[in-house]
Amino acid sequence: MQRLFLLLLLLSISLQAQNPVKIPPYLKKGDTVGILATARKVDMAPLDPAIKLLKSWGLNVVTGKTIGLDNNDQLAGADWQRATDFQQMLDDPSIKAIWSAKGGYGTVRMVDRIDFTKFKQHPKWIVGFSDLTVLHSHINNLDVATLHSIACISVSRATPEAIEGLRKGLFGGKIEYTIPAHTFNKTGKAHGELVGGNLSVLYSIMGSESEADYKGKIIFIEDLDEYLYHIDRMMMNLKRNGYFKDVKGIIVGAMSKMRDNDIPWGHDALEIIQDITKEYKIPICFNFPAGHIQDNRALVFGKQITMEVTESETKIIFD
Repeated sequence: MQRLFLLLLLLSISLQAQNPVKIPPYLKKGDTVGILATARKVDMAPLDPAIKLLKSWGLNVVTGKTIGLDNNDQLAGADWQRATDFQQMLDDPSIKAIWSAKGGYGTVRMVDRIDFTKFKQHPKWIVGFSDLTVLHSHINNLDVATLHSIACISVSRATPEAIEGLRKGLFGGKIEYTIPAHTFNKTGKAHGELVGGNLSVLYSIMGSESEADYKGKIIFIEDLDEYLYHIDRMMMNLKRNGYFKDVKGIIVGAMSKMRDNDIPWGHDALEIIQDITKEYKIPICFNFPAGHIQDNRALVFGKQITMEVTESETKIIFD
């Protein structure tokens, strides 16, 4: 009996070690969501649909001080202003989630200014995609889950499925997806922690303290508006750095509005990714509906998922 107890104890410790990620408290009616810009500048008007959506769910909304600022070229204020905005919302116990107003570029310029001490003690949902991949990855290193989903400015054109995924992610609803098979898929089943984000951003933070550990995890990638040879270059770099040989599975999201040179590269983005990942004996799902598209389905980074790729469909189920 004592031996059985010890075995069960060791199993429990092992399971805890496999998934140490903290899940921030899910929202409830009456909670407050903060909207701010960590990257490109944005005016208040494009955020109206997002504010109305949150209020329709019974949530309160506050906006950052850099919303509407027009004093720093493309960016929503100077680096210190955006960082101060984010820090104040991060440390404010009355704000239960922070939703990115817009992507673009600039989050990497402010992330090193942020003190995550209070956040680690009292985590909250950080929500968005694209350039916010910097924070998704950085916070994954803190063992806290984040929500990869539409940004505020995406609400007016987002599909009902994308909006419902956001709602489930915030309120703790069950998230699972079944999508049709793609020709390039590699069948198989995997279970592990989901990480990743925008390919260009993941590539840009390699070697920094914001780079997450991908060993034994399932990686998601997507991108927008890149030259095809850039996709090849970034994928080759990730491959040579061992990203793919150590992961349990790969989910390839939308590769949107890709560009080519006068002399064509000769392969589209999905063909490039298929060629570079074909040697790995892991399940790979292509064309998953997430990324820079209207149907940008929500994904909880840091959570464990079951990924099953068959000849007819792909299932993604969050634990």
